[in-house]
Amino acid sequence: MKRVRRLTHFDVLLMTAGIWFLAKFLRYVFPPLFGSFQETYAVSNAALGAAFTGFMLVYAAMQFPSGMLADRLGSVTVITAGVTVAAVASFALVVDSPFAVLVVAMLVMGAGTGAHKTVAVRLLAHAYPARTGRALGILDTFGTFGGVVAPWAVVLAAGVPFALGASWRVIFLAAGVVGLALAVLFWVRVPQRVPTETEGDGTSGVNLDELRRYAALFRDWRFSAFALLTVLFAFTYNGLVAFAPLYLTDEAGLTAATASVLYSGLFLASLVQLVTGDLSDRIGRLPIITAMLGLAALSLVAFVSLTDIAGPVVLGIALIAAGIGSHGFRPVRGAYLMSAIPDDLAAGGLGVVRTLLMGAGAIAPVIIGAMSETVGFRPAFWLLAASVSGATLLATLLWVTAEGGS
Repeated sequence: MKRVRRLTHFDVLLMTAGIWFLAKFLRYVFPPLFGSFQETYAVSNAALGAAFTGFMLVYAAMQFPSGMLADRLGSVTVITAGVTVAAVASFALVVDSPFAVLVVAMLVMGAGTGAHKTVAVRLLAHAYPARTGRALGILDTFGTFGGVVAPWAVVLAAGVPFALGASWRVIFLAAGVVGLALAVLFWVRVPQRVPTETEGDGTSGVNLDELRRYAALFRDWRFSAFALLTVLFAFTYNGLVAFAPLYLTDEAGLTAATASVLYSGLFLASLVQLVTGDLSDRIGRLPIITAMLGLAALSLVAFVSLTDIAGPVVLGIALIAAGIGSHGFRPVRGAYLMSAIPDDLAAGGLGVVRTLLMGAGAIAPVIIGAMSETVGFRPAFWLLAASVSGATLLATLLWVTAEGGS
């Protein structure tokens, strides 16, 4: 009985995390499907990269507006609407249709999934005020495993006959059904547990004075340098996750199934974030940031350099190491930004930062896709390695000039 009550206490967390799992699954199921999309639609890498960039740009653009809508309508309404929109967009891909339908569905999914994370943080902070950190850690872990499961789902779906069209379409049928089920459960259950999140709190929309004060933060060269560092990292990470499976099949000659398995390892490596966040509290944030970015840079250089001569095991190790560095950086990045932004600007200011950085990273897929068509995949991935190497140099500069190594 006590165990049942304990599980009931975490029902809001589990449903919120379940929706975040689905959101990340939908985002990261597209790159492993690029090869299948080329067979179905006969489109180029550049076109697929542009479509994925559109998904990411819409996702990024939703971060700040979703927070404002939650202030006016309540977190429950915004999260339920977001997952419902994403589920409906998934159903649009269940039957054979033109490439334009795929693009529109991806954009709509970007909007639906983009409405979740910022609002979910607010909801969980109110639902678990004494355990907010733990709740957010579980939320992010669920999301990470959405990326782990996505490539495996592509492998499994490849062997499933589907009456309505190509076998990959069954993935979106399942995602749509799960999304609607989560939306109903969330809408029915969460208001009973957190009634304060069912309606707005009466706050107004955009505070222009606050945005001006946020812009003034960039007058500090250290803040500007860190912002540039995160933009460079985001460019590398988004470009890597968008085209790693296709790179492994086209450049390294691996099978689609092997490439998908290695791709899932990139996300499985994110378990390191449970360690790096705690470690940064003990020895300082900038040392961990520098070490993680350095690991990502060196691993990506090795990944590209060894493409022609190494087998799947070595390439997989390099890709996972790049994932360890990338994911290890992310929680420490958030902690550093929170310490750099004044408390009275943390809400709106951090929302704007998140939108800008994700928007900058979202252009990576279209650039890498276009480069792969014009100069080849190898130069495109060397650009990604150069970008994260630049981020490492900036982190090193911030570390050696910092007071106290924080």
